Amino acid sequence: MDGGNRRAAGWTRRAILPALGLAAGACATGPALGQVLPRGLQLPPLPASWNSVERVPLWPGAVPGTGFQAQPLPAGFPDILIRNVARPEIRVFPPPAGVPSNGLSLLLLPGGAYSWVSILNEGIEVAARFGAMGYTTFVLVYRLPGEGWEQRADVPLADARRAVQVIRLDAARRQLRPDGIMAVGFSAGGHLAASLASGYGNRVFPAVDALDDSDARPAAVAAIYPVISLSPDLGHHDSTANLLGANPTAEQIARHSPALHVTADTPPMFLAHALDDPAVKPENTLVMMRAMTAAQRPVEVHLFEKGGHAFGAGRANQPNKAWPDLFHAWAQTQLS
Repeated sequence: MDGGNRRAAGWTRRAILPALGLAAGACATGPALGQVLPRGLQLPPLPASWNSVERVPLWPGAVPGTGFQAQPLPAGFPDILIRNVARPEIRVFPPPAGVPSNGLSLLLLPGGAYSWVSILNEGIEVAARFGAMGYTTFVLVYRLPGEGWEQRADVPLADARRAVQVIRLDAARRQLRPDGIMAVGFSAGGHLAASLASGYGNRVFPAVDALDDSDARPAAVAAIYPVISLSPDLGHHDSTANLLGANPTAEQIARHSPALHVTADTPPMFLAHALDDPAVKPENTLVMMRAMTAAQRPVEVHLFEKGGHAFGAGRANQPNKAWPDLFHAWAQTQLS
């Protein structure tokens, strides 16, 4: 990542997606990853497609915000979890050859407790699933709050807003609908997606160019096993600490809890969660659902009996694997 993102190779095969969610709370500034994941667990390698697709920087020059400092990585840190993001970007995954585009686009916001960006199970694999349906997907590599940024809690949302603006600016060239841009976020990325839904109009930094003042509203938003509340009793402790710092005030917690900021202009939302999620309480999804219904905004909710956390595009032989198809059917009703 342009000298900013340091990634280590050396892990080999699968079986890790549930563990990624459980390990997300262990910040990379803490113990080596091997001390967090179960003994003998091997992480899959980074697919070659990640480095072969188009990369689009969000800002052509300097990014808004100052203070970035690259952080040390634990021994054996895998390249499917990105840290040290100095220059945010989107990576473009068009539909595969032979699959016609449906003209719709998805901005994918991977999770990682705001400590890393989990680009495989919540990026590349989700892009493949939706690409087969004709979607053009854009995986956002967003800045992480704990990497020195002076306005730490604002940089992820600034990047998500800008990503929508960049996608919309280029929609005609890519033969995409400018009114068909949706955002899909997972875990902490689900918090970012919900924050985008309720705060797309909040430009948190001075405009760098005219694009920063353009429309950043997504047509619809999906939050999959999302962190919604940042309160101590309901939130995910490490996501809150990474976003806001060790001792956030009640005002900071309220400002960055997106369910408290739903309005009549909040885009329609699709929510999905597994009831056996051991990392993020399913009540987070219910909190967002209640906020949407209270504001009389369209909302679709799916609660799966099993699935744990970090199931990405869905686990084989489990009902949660249906959520992309459920989202697709729902999206057609919202964009028709």
